[in-house]
Amino acid sequence: MGKKGKRDKKGKGAEKTAAKMEKKVSRRAKKEEEDLEALIAEFQSLDAKKNQVIESSCPPPSPRLNGSLSAHPEKDELILFGGEYFNGQKTYLYNDLYVYNIRKNSWSKVEIPNPPPRRCAHQAAVVPTAGGQLWVFGGEFASPNGEQFYHYKDLWVLHLATKTWEQIKASGGPSGRSGHRMVACKRQLIIFGGFHESARDYIYYNDVYAFNLDAFTWNKLTPLGIGPAPRSGCQMATTSEGSVIIYGGYSKQRIKKDVDKGTLHTDMFLLKTEGAGKEEDKWAWSRLNPSGVKPTPRSGFSVALGPNNRSLLFGGVHDEEEEESIEGDFFNDIYFYDIGKNRWFPGQLKGPKSEKRKRRRGRQAEAEGAGDEEMEKQPPQGPVEIVKEVVAEDGTVMTIKQVISGPAEEKERSESEEEEEEDGALGQQVEPCPRSNAMLAVKHGVLYVYGGMFEVGDRQFTLSDLYSIDLHKMEEWKVLVEMDPKAQEWLEESESDEEDDDMEGAEGGEEEEESSEEESEDEEGEEQHPSVQPDEKHADYLSRTEQYWIKLARSNMGPDAKEKKGSGT
Repeated sequence: MGKKGKRDKKGKGAEKTAAKMEKKVSRRAKKEEEDLEALIAEFQSLDAKKNQVIESSCPPPSPRLNGSLSAHPEKDELILFGGEYFNGQKTYLYNDLYVYNIRKNSWSKVEIPNPPPRRCAHQAAVVPTAGGQLWVFGGEFASPNGEQFYHYKDLWVLHLATKTWEQIKASGGPSGRSGHRMVACKRQLIIFGGFHESARDYIYYNDVYAFNLDAFTWNKLTPLGIGPAPRSGCQMATTSEGSVIIYGGYSKQRIKKDVDKGTLHTDMFLLKTEGAGKEEDKWAWSRLNPSGVKPTPRSGFSVALGPNNRSLLFGGVHDEEEEESIEGDFFNDIYFYDIGKNRWFPGQLKGPKSEKRKRRRGRQAEAEGAGDEEMEKQPPQGPVEIVKEVVAEDGTVMTIKQVISGPAEEKERSESEEEEEEDGALGQQVEPCPRSNAMLAVKHGVLYVYGGMFEVGDRQFTLSDLYSIDLHKMEEWKVLVEMDPKAQEWLEESESDEEDDDMEGAEGGEEEEESSEEESEDEEGEEQHPSVQPDEKHADYLSRTEQYWIKLARSNMGPDAKEKKGSGT
């Protein structure tokens, strides 16, 4: 009895501390949020002028991260909503809605009256009710300078059949937050965690709420057992039995004035219910200890539910904090979690089954007494470091260091290189570049990865590319939309003397980039970058001039150049 009493008191003490902190944060945030409410209202007044649904074909959406990508429950479509973009000086938030047609590989923009206000780091979940519904909760709005935040606590539903937005007003829901996670589970939306941040304070959550999709009511769950510590950006997946799995995430704590310490969580929990999804059901937390090869610690990873009762994790970043800087390693790997077997394993690409590769493997099998399947099943011999160069429109060359699991044998690696040379292919096999905060969706067993970001030095690259991979075959990535260096705008803080740039946004940035490129060419004099030929496509230009840019990068930065992120990022 004594031990239990002490534990209860300790739990109540932690609850009181959390409640005090929440009050403190909410007081300081109130003034900020009042300022931002006026800006949000201004945007909403512009949206209110829309009085009919307009659907039009369009090029791929602009670069963004922290939006939501969802698979339509009935059609071969993906739905992209919201997100953010930062160009070095100004933060842009979106509430536009795009639909990607999988069969046609084409985008359309759908303008619907009275949409939710602009936001990022929200959560979206699809349910098949009445032709399909997209539910959206929470997220954040940031001031243009990125120093003030407004955290939403609103709940919206997009009726996909009628193309109408509806705000659902029900009391007793979660407080305003972003970075939380939400899943649809047995006619309920389950929400866990997240954080709330003001200019000076922040708080992370580990509470759980359920929204009943039939009664339209909120219920705060009070599970038994010890659950996860407060966190945001975790993996949240449902099981076929109606339980919820939580893995990883990120949180930070203030260890002294103006000094925060971040924590990358790697623990795993199961939230289980004894009933059939009703409000009176009893829920309980329990700790999971999965087997297999777990993901390396990271934050900013993206998650989706794949086929064969597996959830998956893609990409992310591992920040190593030093005294005055943070060095980030970005990832583009996939890890699967087999829900039934409670086991993690890395996703290994098998490569396309071309006739050349089959013949070569056949010869190698005769020589070494090993078959194709054995070679594919052998574990990788060790990580391989690849150095990639990305060239922006202004000629800036970014060197990305990437560590990936190598193929099974050194011989196979050299043979694949020969094969690529014979076929005239460029470099390594196609794959998304390492990134964090990308948007994922799975449809018909195919994973789609859109956008996200990576950083080199103090510069952030926000992406607008789209890749897919068949999760059943795991043979190769396909490029559906390539990254466009022309869309990469970056304005240094010292360049903020022209106010027009803030107003014009991306258009002003493009003009500035063009002029700076002309100036740099004049300064260099004799050195001229390769020019674009008439009617030449962007992909063809990159392919034709790739070696030039790689040589230029190595001469300026060296092949082993490694940059660091500033501590303010």
